[in-house]
Amino acid sequence: MRCGTVTGAAAMLNISQPALSQILLHTEDQLGFKLFDRVRGRLVPTQEAREIYPDAERIFSQLGALSRRTVDMRLGRMGLVRLAASAPPSMAIVPRALSAFRAAHPDIVVRSLIAPVGNIVDMLRSGEVSLGIAMNDEPRYDIDVETIGQAELACILPQDHRLAGREAVGFADIADETLISYRAGTLPARLLGVVAAEQGLPYLPAIEIDLSITALPFVRDRLGVAIVDGLLPWEQFPGIVKRRFLPRTVVPITLLTRRDHPLSAIHALMREQLREACSALGWNGLERQPEPDAP
Repeated sequence: MRCGTVTGAAAMLNISQPALSQILLHTEDQLGFKLFDRVRGRLVPTQEAREIYPDAERIFSQLGALSRRTVDMRLGRMGLVRLAASAPPSMAIVPRALSAFRAAHPDIVVRSLIAPVGNIVDMLRSGEVSLGIAMNDEPRYDIDVETIGQAELACILPQDHRLAGREAVGFADIADETLISYRAGTLPARLLGVVAAEQGLPYLPAIEIDLSITALPFVRDRLGVAIVDGLLPWEQFPGIVKRRFLPRTVVPITLLTRRDHPLSAIHALMREQLREACSALGWNGLERQPEPDAP
């Protein structure tokens, strides 16, 4: 299912193609139904295979997490911090937290992963990570969600854009521009939809994104202007400028942990460093700041 061909699957499993074909036949015999049909020389998944594939993927993900855990135990790496973050916090908050944590605990290994919030939740549930940091405060029955700060949405423009000289930009200013922003259904899209509706304007991105960093090449190549989170260090990227978006619109910065799985001492220390990093960078205040007047 992952590779699309028997040859690719055999290579992934490090076995011969005939051996894999025999395993497949044996598996189908044990199940009592076919998993693949051969169509014009290729194996095509049956409906039964498509239905059980998501469950199989979850099981293999859990087995992979167990395998990595046992390797860590064998190598004596029990002092291991495992965290996952979405892209903006991973570039802005996590490095500062890791710097402070590693200075105090140089012998503890830190495994830092980047993933969208859905994958972070899955990794928390499977035990692959113990800490998550995201930009979504959606409640989940088995996940504790702690808001540690907030990030303003911002407008990202080519540096020579007609609006680059302004301090702030609103929807009315970019009504005739190609908009690059979050796809429908995401938290930022819902917030922006409300802002646009209050002004009698539509929220209709021509280029939809999930992660703010993916807007970078589009803006740099002058495909449009982007409304994205301001958490990323946009100033470090040449060819673009960041301007405040009006009215001030914020998304939460959250720490995610498993509700039924108390944190170890070292993970609790890392959680505190993440809180402090967010505070030090100025994203923990929930007070509303004065808005500048748009020129």
